[in-house]
Amino acid sequence: MYRGIRCRSGKWVSEIREPRKTTRIWLGTFQTPEMAAAAYDVAALALKGSDAVLNFPGSVATYPVPASTSAVDIRNAATAAAALKKAELSNNQLLRQSQNDDSTMNAGLTSGTEYLDEEAIFDMPNLLVDMAEGMLVSPPRINSSDDSLGNSDGGESLWSYI
Repeated sequence: MYRGIRCRSGKWVSEIREPRKTTRIWLGTFQTPEMAAAAYDVAALALKGSDAVLNFPGSVATYPVPASTSAVDIRNAATAAAALKKAELSNNQLLRQSQNDDSTMNAGLTSGTEYLDEEAIFDMPNLLVDMAEGMLVSPPRINSSDDSLGNSDGGESLWSYI
């Protein structure tokens, strides 16, 4: 769970307490917990400075900076940060989806442990059956040109010792 957010009626809300006061700044209602957490991070940076405990410390450089420490400016910057987080999440989701699509298409070619259907690839529905039948057929007889049962070289046949 993230700091400064809570779920209310299926949506995520974010607010922050002003330092040394009993009042809170309402940051807004958001679709995802990550968006609400990003809004809290912007407000925490504006009110508490670099000592603030953040939900996404790696995203500090991408957050908008409020024009002042007034509630309206902090709320506007928080809303902008939530929009940035939403765009980042949708880009990450699209990237993961395209990677999954690529890995699904190349699964038979890249992984040695997965089943590769040769019959479907070569469009030969009975490939394995035909190969098995080919192994069961005896080789064709080679007939000599002079219709004799003996060898043409006059030597003994290999089969005569059996």
